Amino acid sequence: MADNPLVSIIVPTKDIVRTIERCLVSCANQTWPTTELVVVDNFSTDGTWEIAQRVADVAVQAGPERSAQRNLAVERASGEWVLWIDADMELPATIVERAMARRLEDGADAVFIPEVSVGDGYWTRCRALERSCCTDEILVQSPRLIRRRYLIDTGGFRTSLSGTEDAELRTRMIADGCSLTWIPDLIIHDEGRLTFSGIMRKRYYYGRGFARYERDHPGALGGQAGAAIGAYRRSWRRLAAQPSVAVGVAAMRAAELGAYLVGAAAGARERESRGSPG
Repeated sequence: MADNPLVSIIVPTKDIVRTIERCLVSCANQTWPTTELVVVDNFSTDGTWEIAQRVADVAVQAGPERSAQRNLAVERASGEWVLWIDADMELPATIVERAMARRLEDGADAVFIPEVSVGDGYWTRCRALERSCCTDEILVQSPRLIRRRYLIDTGGFRTSLSGTEDAELRTRMIADGCSLTWIPDLIIHDEGRLTFSGIMRKRYYYGRGFARYERDHPGALGGQAGAAIGAYRRSWRRLAAQPSVAVGVAAMRAAELGAYLVGAAAGARERESRGSPG
């Protein structure tokens, strides 16, 4: 165990039977010799909970949302290291082993692991192309393999945020002077068939926490946006190779910015009406 520290893979779930079995089986079939799988399910009614009970080492039910579920999973986990993913993702069999090897090589406190989007439809192709431009940009990616003690000591994922809690974790770790590294291996993110309206609704929801995030980390949102733009510029050949999809990426990102801003304004109004700061 000293040579191969336990890695707890944590997965929050809610009514995602379409992908959950592939996700959890991929977690259970890692080549790293010491792993455990911890699932916190938000009272699913579609069969997700039954699959989680069958596959996971630890399975509990709790809410109310993703960040709180992850934090509970960290509490219930036994590993020195935590690797967190979502229930519509799939891990290549060697990814924990590769991440742990890089962590040891670089003496890092966290390892970033980029995603590749898969699924059907035009907007899913746009998302896949957009993500492919940013695989080596740490300010766009998420720190997925992390010391469990760091999460416990710093309060875990911020439950006041929705959608930006992973970016906040990254910003916090950088501010704390943590040693960060990355691997080029890709987590498979099954987006299904994305729709333009669905993308905008999600970005609006995420935007509602922007004011609090910016208050806690001034300039972080602008830094992330600048890093993404830089990644797109460096990937101009990749974008030029798929011109019809690249046009969609540009339109999608512009509309997402608008949805974020509308969501941020709505969140600020709600906080003002409640008399809540930030």
